[in-house]
Amino acid sequence: MNHPTSPRSITHVIYDLDGLLLDTESINIAVSDHIATRYQRPYEPKMQSLVLGRDAIASAKILVDVLDLPITPEEFVRQRRSLIASWNRAPAPMPGARELSYHLHRLGIGQGIATSSTRDTFEQKRTHHPDWFAIFETVVVRDDPAVKASKPAPDSFLVAAERLGAKPSNCLVFEDSISGMKAAIAAGMAVVAIPSVHSNPADYNEADLVLKSLDDFDPAPWDLPGFANVQASERAVSVSKVSLVAG
Repeated sequence: MNHPTSPRSITHVIYDLDGLLLDTESINIAVSDHIATRYQRPYEPKMQSLVLGRDAIASAKILVDVLDLPITPEEFVRQRRSLIASWNRAPAPMPGARELSYHLHRLGIGQGIATSSTRDTFEQKRTHHPDWFAIFETVVVRDDPAVKASKPAPDSFLVAAERLGAKPSNCLVFEDSISGMKAAIAAGMAVVAIPSVHSNPADYNEADLVLKSLDDFDPAPWDLPGFANVQASERAVSVSKVSLVAG
């Protein structure tokens, strides 16, 4: 789809984190492959689609089962966190993520993050991008006391909306996972899906809009200020200033 199926008047925006704002997927694939190799198990990147949007333990349970690993999900998570900490790789912003969020921030649109990451893992990722993450008004993590169930339950999105002071029906969610998409729909929110390269876009047909990248998102149909309109306004202000100086 290249246009929303049911445009709404949007006042607030909520983002997933992993694979949507930050390219953590390549790191997660490398870590899972490393652990699988330790136990002589074959790992394929497409397996990542099985765990997108799920919390650490839920993801570990799936991978331990699929790979038939001789360890518990808790041990998988322990090894995963140890590897990520030792590698100390900084996840890069996903295409268009910084540009869109800064654009909306400059225009006073309230924005939040609802992630299946725990607080400690979120903080590790945030340290690489402190100025950027400071623009988000709220961040709801998996182990937030107000979140009773993780995605695909709607809890994290509903908590984010409440803290933003927004009605769920006026919130637009950006998600890369099917479980996250379903959570946003269950919360009564509009959702734009940006499927992972390891996912099938056809599986996201419940979303209001499916795009390849945040670079492709047009805010205008959602009653959000478009890039072109803002640029035109800025040019008009510049011309006006020049005219005043000339006068």
